[in-house]
Amino acid sequence: MIEKSQLSSDVETIALGQKIALHCQNYLNTHDDTIVIYLQGELGAGKTTFSRGFLQALGHKGNVKSPTYTLVEPYDFDDFSVYHFDLYRLVDPEELEFMGIRDYLSTRCICLIEWPQQADDMLPAADIEIQLLYRQLEREAIIRPLTEKGVNIMLSS
Repeated sequence: MIEKSQLSSDVETIALGQKIALHCQNYLNTHDDTIVIYLQGELGAGKTTFSRGFLQALGHKGNVKSPTYTLVEPYDFDDFSVYHFDLYRLVDPEELEFMGIRDYLSTRCICLIEWPQQADDMLPAADIEIQLLYRQLEREAIIRPLTEKGVNIMLSS
């Protein structure tokens, strides 16, 4: 069940983030679980723009910046949290242990993880992978649920 979307603007990238966020929220309404989403794509492909739409759909007011230098930016909502990771500048995957990665993943939350390949095998497998690609003047998003949970999330409405 691979979904592809053409994104001709930041507005459409934000809308995609909002759509996926609502699927995740619906899933969390009936499950006490952690959702892991990998965001793949080159620099400037729209990963943080997607994350902005995702967080706004859940009710976040204010800026959404890429946590490039802090590695993680937490967002707390009424009954769950979202952790936005940007691992681009991760020097050594062991840094994730020092920052307490397991603590982030042991709560009822959604983890949006940019540049997951920088972490080697230190991260759990993704439930959903979203790949953002440049296609001439547009972007293309390829959304792949990778686990049964990921499929259930994408089917929840």
